[in-house]
Amino acid sequence: MTPLFSACELPSDAVELGRIGEAWGIKGWVKVHAHSTAPDALLDATEWFLQRPTPPHDRQFVAFDGTVSVQLTQVKPHADTLVALFEGMADRNAAEALKGARIFVSRSQFPTSSDPDEFYWVDLMGLKVVNREGVSLGVVQDLMATGPTSVLVLAFEQDGKAAERMIPFVAAYVDKVDKAAGLITVDWQPDY
Repeated sequence: MTPLFSACELPSDAVELGRIGEAWGIKGWVKVHAHSTAPDALLDATEWFLQRPTPPHDRQFVAFDGTVSVQLTQVKPHADTLVALFEGMADRNAAEALKGARIFVSRSQFPTSSDPDEFYWVDLMGLKVVNREGVSLGVVQDLMATGPTSVLVLAFEQDGKAAERMIPFVAAYVDKVDKAAGLITVDWQPDY
């Protein structure tokens, strides 16, 4: 049976959450390498968007061109990874043809958190960061996982040149995240 791929445009709010690994078993399942240690969005979604892999994973990729939408029959944790089965995919050969494909999920399909102090990293990207005195420290361009703590990586300009500043994303330094206002307030000084 051939997988049911639907050619489509990638949604404007799509977030890359992982890639497809090797086939798992003989019934069309694939291993999934999530980019996050908490892959809730991958587990909760019923539709994934796949794109061709980027080098070096693209050498023998033949499954499709462009972006396709796939419906999930099942996705579940297995050992230190996830395994997934797509609607219409019933054999190992079809699963092997997807190796390396990039997995995207629409941000609107992410599960919501009941904790107001929990954030998806993607929601913090582009937020302006100011300290308690209102001094602009930069804009969030990335986050880094450094073991138990995440670190905000800010882009700013100093003496006409691009620069970076890092601030631990912990309650000791982060006072408030206001996504609606596009602002993070921190207890941090520009010369730290």
